[in-house]
Amino acid sequence: MFIFTNNELKAWESTYPLLTDLRELRPVYWQNPHLAPASRFDTLPLTMQDMKKAEERWHRFAPFLAEVFPQTEESNGIIESPLRRIAGMKDKLANYYNRSVAGELYLKCDNELPIAGSVKARGGIYEVLHHAEALAIDAGLISKEDNYTLFATKEFKDFFKDYSIGVGSTGNLGLSIGIMSAALGFQVSVYMSADAKQWKKDLLREKGAKVVEFSGDFSEAIEEGRKTTTEDPNGYFVDDEDSKHLFLGYSTAAFRLKHQLEEQGIKVDKDHPLFVYIPCGVGGSPGGITFGLKQLFGDHVHCFFVEPTHSPAVLIGLLTGEMDRVSVQDFGLDNKTAADGLAVGRPSQFATSISDQLVSGMYTMEDDDLYRLLAMLQDTENIQVEPSATAGLLGPQAVLQSDYAKQLEINPDNINHIAWATGGDLVPQKDREVFYKTGKDLM
Repeated sequence: MFIFTNNELKAWESTYPLLTDLRELRPVYWQNPHLAPASRFDTLPLTMQDMKKAEERWHRFAPFLAEVFPQTEESNGIIESPLRRIAGMKDKLANYYNRSVAGELYLKCDNELPIAGSVKARGGIYEVLHHAEALAIDAGLISKEDNYTLFATKEFKDFFKDYSIGVGSTGNLGLSIGIMSAALGFQVSVYMSADAKQWKKDLLREKGAKVVEFSGDFSEAIEEGRKTTTEDPNGYFVDDEDSKHLFLGYSTAAFRLKHQLEEQGIKVDKDHPLFVYIPCGVGGSPGGITFGLKQLFGDHVHCFFVEPTHSPAVLIGLLTGEMDRVSVQDFGLDNKTAADGLAVGRPSQFATSISDQLVSGMYTMEDDDLYRLLAMLQDTENIQVEPSATAGLLGPQAVLQSDYAKQLEINPDNINHIAWATGGDLVPQKDREVFYKTGKDLM
């Protein structure tokens, strides 16, 4: 950790003037100067073929998921969320912020993802399944041609109980890893930072996971979790700062979204671009989703990440080019936000290096707006989410008034905007009521 002196900070701000606003906690919009065209995707460390293999793994495990988690039975074991048009919310945004929203507005409801109730169900569950499959195949217990309901049997659970899995988390990733690992029979430990909500810790313990609590932030939790887990010869650490498997799990969302867009007759081409706004913590889930969407839609999709003003870890990493070598604390920010899933001080090494070429831009926003948007969404669409999941809803207004949209030379009425709702389905009702009241009181 650097913790720069005042003179060093002034030098940074002289080189990157946007840092002044970031350090003073002002909401900002940043356009990525390193955005690469689709023609240069062959330089990336992952490919479309990697995505397809990940999707095949999801389908192999679908019979197991359908058997063990009844909430996935209707979808035949596929973990997916709806895409909803939110016209009422679009009108409310225009009226409240006195800024019209051109084009259509949709919500990708990952707050409703089965099993874990957040976007982390895509990456976290996928990585646990990937690890379980590798162990079982190496032990000769299964082949890829077998029926994967075998993973629900006592024989497999007895096998996995000799292996441990660890993860550092602000909350939602821990839920996805803990729930799936325990269901398979692994000994699982979740190392949780101070900002993790108590109900998430309680739920993990109820599901059979061990919860290790820290007084520090995400970086401390993940560092200790990595150290402790890797000391076990049978231990496997899910590293949110450096995992291609998490990344690929998130990327497969693009296949499902493409199908949903086609079902709803939503065209994606040069004249009808897709703008996608994704809340961002360490950067793995928005990076993976963006990678997937870019693989399928190329230059016709434009992805933007959103961070809290107190925790702009990925933005600072991309802006300065220092990536994971600097943290928000180095620049005097406290990394304290009501958006617990976004309370990250240092970005992912693996994901951020890829996002540097794929993300169109980023913006930051204040916690008060997260709560206001939460209340508005419930009032207009009867959709309940957690505060961090509302961050993408200000995206159309932030981006449409920027130079980025003007440079595309398209009719803004033809844009389809998707705000990615990243979590909320497992939030206890009493917490939802507190969130809603906080938002209403701020309006």
